[in-house]
Formats: sequence, structure tokens, C-alpha cells
Amino acid sequence: MNIFNYMQIMPNISVDAFVAPTAVIIGDVCVSDKCSIWYNSVLRGDVGQIVIGVGTNIQDGTIIHVDRKYGNTNIGKKVTIGHGCILHACEIQDYVLVGMGSIIMDNVVVEKNAMVAAGSLIVRGKVVKTGELWAGRPAQFLRMLSSDEIEEISKSADNYIELASDYITGKL
Repeated sequence: MNIFNYMQIMPNISVDAFVAPTAVIIGDVCVSDKCSIWYNSVLRGDVGQIVIGVGTNIQDGTIIHVDRKYGNTNIGKKVTIGHGCILHACEIQDYVLVGMGSIIMDNVVVEKNAMVAAGSLIVRGKVVKTGELWAGRPAQFLRMLSSDEIEEISKSADNYIELASDYITGKL
């Protein structure tokens, strides 16, 4: 693991979180229980705080940062952040799926039980409401999610909790 202090602030990582050996975590970052931070991800809490909620997975190659003007990045519980995403000074509430390659800009709020389609760009200041699916570059509201789709968001997080446990216990 590449864990670094910034200005005397050390990341706080739960003992039962999985952090891949090539992930980088810097400064004021809190990684909660049952989280997983996958290969080549960078979480840089230098000019603000990053909080990752219980059971959330940050997939390979994702970058999460903060901003002096727009503040911290807060990610709720049981969130799936797909491979190769960029999140910057935003709020992602509980039970959200952010599809692979998406970019979430400053001051964006993605409310609970919502989904951002792969490859989307959510521009500064937008709010993705509870139960909505957004897609595009720039992204816009596409439709409401079905109850089955909302259930799949939680299942995605559960799958990564199990996979991370396998990595921690050496089952792979």
C-alpha cells in the first residue's frame, strides 16, 4: 500500500478494508469498514477531506480529489464507483452506482439509489435526484430506475465486499 501523510495528516483506514498494493491514499482520507480501494486508484485528501462510507468499492484506476473552493468529497455507504472514474469535490450518497469512466465534477450531489451511466460527465453543481439514471457528456436525466435496478446497486456493492474479503483472506 502507498499510504502517505499530508501536512501531518495521516489517512484513517479501517483494518477490515481492502486497499490494493498499487492504490495511493494521501492525507485526510477516511476509508470505512468493508470498503475496497482497487488497483491504481488515487485518493488525494490534501486540501480537503475524502470520506468513503461502509461497504463502498472504488474500482481500479479511479481518481478522487478535493478542492479548496468547492470542498470535500463524501461518498456514502454501499456505493460502487466503476473503473477509471474521476470524482472531484462532490457528494455521492448511499447506494449509488457510478459507471465506468464517468467524471463527477465539483459541487455535484448524487442522491441515494441513483445511477450514473458509464462514460458520463456530470458538470459542476448538478443534482442527480434519488432514483434517477443520468447519462451522456454532458449528462442529463434519462429516466427513473426500476426497483430491480435499485436492488442491483446494493448487490454490486455486496459482490465487491465478498471479493475484497477473498483478497484479504488470501482465497485468490
